[in-house]
Amino acid sequence: MKRIVRFSKYFLPAAILSLVLIVLGLVGLVSKGFNLGVDFQAGVNQTVQLAIPVGEVSYTGKGNAEMRISDEAVVLIFSGAEVEQKTTTIAFASNPTIADVAKALSAEMGVEVSLQANQDTLASTLLVPTSQGNTLLSRGTLTLHRVPANEAERFASIDLVREAVSFLGQVSVQSIRPTESQRFLIRVRDEGTDPHFTETVRSTLTKLLEEKFGQKRVVVLKTDFVGARYSEALSKSAAFLVTATLFLILLYSAIRFKIQYALGAVIAIAHDALIMVAFIVWTRMEFNATTIAAILTILGYSINDTIVQFDRIREERKLRPTDTFVDVVDSALTHTLWRTIITTVTTMLAVLALFFFTTGSMKDFALALFVGMISGTYSTIFIASGFVEWWQRKVAKGNFKDKAPKIAPTEGEA
Repeated sequence: MKRIVRFSKYFLPAAILSLVLIVLGLVGLVSKGFNLGVDFQAGVNQTVQLAIPVGEVSYTGKGNAEMRISDEAVVLIFSGAEVEQKTTTIAFASNPTIADVAKALSAEMGVEVSLQANQDTLASTLLVPTSQGNTLLSRGTLTLHRVPANEAERFASIDLVREAVSFLGQVSVQSIRPTESQRFLIRVRDEGTDPHFTETVRSTLTKLLEEKFGQKRVVVLKTDFVGARYSEALSKSAAFLVTATLFLILLYSAIRFKIQYALGAVIAIAHDALIMVAFIVWTRMEFNATTIAAILTILGYSINDTIVQFDRIREERKLRPTDTFVDVVDSALTHTLWRTIITTVTTMLAVLALFFFTTGSMKDFALALFVGMISGTYSTIFIASGFVEWWQRKVAKGNFKDKAPKIAPTEGEA
């Protein structure tokens, strides 16, 4: 017969431990608050690429000339009252290297290209797409940039970028894959003290990065401003999602099982959410949309594990009607123990791969998932099941009496 693990012996100590951790988390939340990302606070999101300048393009002809670079081609658009309006596409398929592209550009009337030597690298994979801002050649010279071709040419990393922009205070830096492209998302929080915050940050970011990595090596690809109204709406939506999740799980569990099981499931996932809050607060992990996604993911993972355990308890209750309920719970948890271990470990392997092989917010997402999975497995066994056992023993003991057969005392026994 399979040895039964007496999980019930640890229900009370586990509840005390969880209560202590939750109280510590709430104390930290009140005293420290979340380390809010700009998703939940007004600020600027700027995507930059640190690249190598390879040449200059200018236009001296009549009218206007605009140059746009995509992943497949360089497009020249000529317009104005004094010139024939036309669009010229220089495809990378027929002009594979940057030198070939420069030669094709120079063939257009009025377009002048000053290219550095030895630019026989592939344009399709290395030439940086059109950056944010003015693309009119007739208003000034535009710089062509390319991505580093190999490891020896790479000069930037996420740590160096963070060091460069640390002067701005609350700044988050995320590397955009592939990391070899040296493209980063920089988020700067608006504290509300500068009325010209957006313009100041845009110019300051470029200045700080150029001081660190060199002139003309910073390409601003995109700038977004997150307003206070948007961040407030996002905060309310996040709170609503978590509350709605708890309510729907309560409703589902009450329909599928009984009210004590539904309450046990909701208490367990609320426990997981509060444990993750405690972890996020005390580690000062950035609280952003990715963190909310991690919390909701863990709530789904935890309730799935809890439902499996509750199904087993209900099955064991039918198979062992004469046993005490606490023995039924211990038996059910023991029989599903290996399933829980295997499922958790295999999922953790994927999460650990994300943690070790990614950076930025994805790394934080994986770390939050790892902590949440440990909490979810623990709460299923000790919190959800412990609450149901307590309910049966204390609240509903009049309806669920111990049906174990009584053994008459032998002669000589008191």
